[in-house]
Amino acid sequence: MEIRKMKNSDWPSVAEIYRQGMDTGFATFEKVVPSFEVWDAAHLEAGRLVAAKGETILGWAALSPVSSRCVYGGVAEVSVYIGQGSRGQGVGKLLIQQLIVESEKAGLWTLQSGIFPENKGSVELHRKMGFRFIGKRERVGKRDNVWKDNLLFERRSTIIGVD
Repeated sequence: MEIRKMKNSDWPSVAEIYRQGMDTGFATFEKVVPSFEVWDAAHLEAGRLVAAKGETILGWAALSPVSSRCVYGGVAEVSVYIGQGSRGQGVGKLLIQQLIVESEKAGLWTLQSGIFPENKGSVELHRKMGFRFIGKRERVGKRDNVWKDNLLFERRSTIIGVD
């Protein structure tokens, strides 16, 4: 398996893995996979990664800005999605390891993740990767007409923004 930069031609596989995450009901508030153009506009160029085994995409990770305010220019939100048949095999760990490297190359000092409490695998993965729990947003939004809490995790770089 290799972790590499996402190519536009990876989009069909990335979109399918995103759909699989949506289908769990606890990976995202989103319910419809966006077009590549919409997804592309919402994500930073830095940190677009896929885990690939040959021609097969096993998972992906990307970063989104958390705010348009310049003071938050070094803060990004993490998205990491693993294909149904590849979960629990260390794919997420490898993606986040490389995502941290890429985020620091891009000058980002803080990575954040909002995770549904039911997504125990993602909570555990983020903790293992050095993210710390910083709070719970209660009933922050609805998914299928059910109010959902969201756990906020954060990882501060040890090399960027330490002055």
